[in-house]
Amino acid sequence: MSSYPQPALAHVSTMTAAAVVDPARAVAFQGAPGCNSHRAALTYDPDCRPLPCFSFEDALDAVRDGRAERAIIPIENSQHGRVADIHFLLPESGLSIVGEQFIAINHALMALGKGPFSAAYSHPQALGQSRRYLREKGMVPMAYADTAGAAAYVRELGDPGLAAIAPRLAAELYGLEIVEENVEDAEDNTTRFVVLAREPLDPFTLAGEQTMTTFIFEVNNVPAALYKALGGFATNGVNMTKLESYQTGASFAASKFYVDIEGAPGDERIDRAMKELAFHSKYVRPLGTYRLARARG
Repeated sequence: MSSYPQPALAHVSTMTAAAVVDPARAVAFQGAPGCNSHRAALTYDPDCRPLPCFSFEDALDAVRDGRAERAIIPIENSQHGRVADIHFLLPESGLSIVGEQFIAINHALMALGKGPFSAAYSHPQALGQSRRYLREKGMVPMAYADTAGAAAYVRELGDPGLAAIAPRLAAELYGLEIVEENVEDAEDNTTRFVVLAREPLDPFTLAGEQTMTTFIFEVNNVPAALYKALGGFATNGVNMTKLESYQTGASFAASKFYVDIEGAPGDERIDRAMKELAFHSKYVRPLGTYRLARARG
């Protein structure tokens, strides 16, 4: 808690105390109160007890240790790409994806006064999503751990020449004035979040619903391994909505892949495709099957 700016500490303490007495309703998120992950938690479950955590690892630990029933983590943004390295964090955590949530991202410029401002603090993602605006206004982008934390930090510094880019909720919590709304560069700026829990959902309980399945795999280090591994999804008519490669270790010998597909195990098409994938891979590790929050395509 001591890593947060002073203006955020009282809110963190209050929210943490509420989560402690009702961990079954607690949803852990990364960031200071008022950040977009806080908004996402309340959008996903309006009756939850949001539990602020300073890092993604802290949020996952809160679920693993039983202090929160779920965590909500941003995974990708429509404008700025990958947010969290869930590829590394989730397999190590032992948690499963049990849901997803999309929220529109609207950034506001906030400060103690009306400017002019020499610099604006925010999370690197928010700075990237507002880079044209910052360049036009001549403000230096200054990276901070999260958007709402940046707002609290600007409040703590007390310098009227500094601003923060954060959700409107952060201005309300930390007593800042909103100088300008909607400073993001794209009107359709959207972030996808995944919801994590200790136990996976049983795919058979989701029968008849639109579902998404997420997994990671590593191909065999042979020519055309990826082509062969993914062929079963094409021949069985399985829609793959996300395929990202990443490396672990320093060998650079073979890539690992993070995948989202529409559908669930138990569907013959999915089962056939996954069987073919396993045949051409070193391993396949399921990360969860969950309800589709938004139709793809």
